[in-house]
Amino acid sequence: MSEGGTVHRLLVVDDDVDIRSMLAEQLSKAGYVVSTAGSGSEMRRALERERVDLIVLDLNLPGEDGLTLCRDLRARSNTPVIMLTARSEPIDRVLGLEMGADDYVPKPFEPRELLARIRNVLRRTEALPTSLDVVSVGEAKFAGWTLNLQKRHLVDPAGRVVVLSGAEFRLLRVFVTHPNRVLTREQLVALSSGRAYESQQRAIDLQVSRLRHKLGDDQAESALIKTVRNEGYVFAAAVTMT
Repeated sequence: MSEGGTVHRLLVVDDDVDIRSMLAEQLSKAGYVVSTAGSGSEMRRALERERVDLIVLDLNLPGEDGLTLCRDLRARSNTPVIMLTARSEPIDRVLGLEMGADDYVPKPFEPRELLARIRNVLRRTEALPTSLDVVSVGEAKFAGWTLNLQKRHLVDPAGRVVVLSGAEFRLLRVFVTHPNRVLTREQLVALSSGRAYESQQRAIDLQVSRLRHKLGDDQAESALIKTVRNEGYVFAAAVTMT
């Protein structure tokens, strides 16, 4: 439940009926309205039936796996996604985030940890200021690139879709809505994640580096995202909003 009293609706997608039942019970006790699905097809039917505020998605599903489902979901929705997986290799976490997941929890996990992450992702999503509202603007175009703010699509000058993680999308959205303006690291953290800067001071530099790489802007002298010494970063491009 949000601080304002709104009841959030969650969808748990996992092929393990015991995990689905356990999470549905635990999350319902925490004040959420919870639906469950055991496959990608069941997930789609659930999304067609009702509004969902956040999806807890297992990576290792039969048929379409969680990575595929997350990528497809991200192409048409900005609903937050937390991925679950029994795998422990770092590459799986990276792949999940690359497909657009907002967070990642390895199995086995404590339900309290998942609950804390759900609350954090929902709080972060709701903390985005109204100036970043994706409903009023459909696309941002800059230097031959197009960022669809509703579908979270980034299309390069050659017309190819570049997949962004949830964090990368939020950071790029901050940049394109504040072009040619120096933004401190504190401002970037607040606008893109809603988290305290102290816990994210190194992460923001890493996210900028990863975003530069996605934009092909990771040369010695960046053309799009410039570093302003002792201040922060500036998105040095003309941006057209449509």
